[in-house]
Amino acid sequence: MSSHVRPGWMEKPKPVTQVGKALALAAVVLLVCVPFLVIVSTSLASTDEVVEGGGWVLWPTEPTLDAYRDILDGGIVTHALGVSAGVTIVGTLLSLACTVTLAYALSRPGVFGGKPVLLLILFTFLFPPGMIPSFLLVKELGLLDSYASLVLPVLVNVFNLVVLRGFFQGIPEELYEAARLDGAGDWRVLLSVVLPLSKAALAVVGLFYAVAYWNSWFYASLYLESDHWPLQQVLRTYVVAGSGLTDATTGEGTITAPQTVQMAVLVIATVPILIVYPFLQKYFTKGVLTGAIKS
Repeated sequence: MSSHVRPGWMEKPKPVTQVGKALALAAVVLLVCVPFLVIVSTSLASTDEVVEGGGWVLWPTEPTLDAYRDILDGGIVTHALGVSAGVTIVGTLLSLACTVTLAYALSRPGVFGGKPVLLLILFTFLFPPGMIPSFLLVKELGLLDSYASLVLPVLVNVFNLVVLRGFFQGIPEELYEAARLDGAGDWRVLLSVVLPLSKAALAVVGLFYAVAYWNSWFYASLYLESDHWPLQQVLRTYVVAGSGLTDATTGEGTITAPQTVQMAVLVIATVPILIVYPFLQKYFTKGVLTGAIKS
């Protein structure tokens, strides 16, 4: 056998293998894109066309924005959209700040109480509190019907903390020592050395937090009144319950939820994440794998 023969995993794939991969990829793309196309098309179709199509439309013959006008003029969805945007932005910034500082402290050797604190944090990951204890704690803290109840109970995610801690530990120790020799304190080292080198990990963790806050609906159903609900809880009421809600601006009447309106709300709830994700997707593999491997 020639010594120049490459191992099997480095050989060029056979034509049959390439065709199989292409077919599998095409099937995955269709499974993802076709349902989304149906949702968008149904939201743009007229009520009569949806009825004729049995509730779904693959391609509307006469697209209309009536469903979007109805939900945006009603006040419910616009108010809920503002709530979701505010909770997502504020919650993501606070969670990033707390996670970064805690991960940096736990990543440094010799920190007083570092190991016990890390064990306590990991314990909460393995044994999370139940729904009733969480509700009683939020109630005792006076956070019921407050937007803080959507942020404070989930301020630090253990997985994100472990990823950032591993990433910080992977930064060469010589950089820390050089900054110390220049007279930099802990905050200076964190802001001037660690954070500029951690942009990939921060982008990944930030997107994880943003998606979690944006998609959260369960805590809103427990802690908030209906006129304070975020978009995802309103979406659940429209799609799952199939009914409208009392108008948040007037407090009178209800807004019905036909199929077109349901799909329009679903599009509005999905599009913001679809817009943000492509700009941060390139950081996912680098940030997550680096933090996971070095932790």
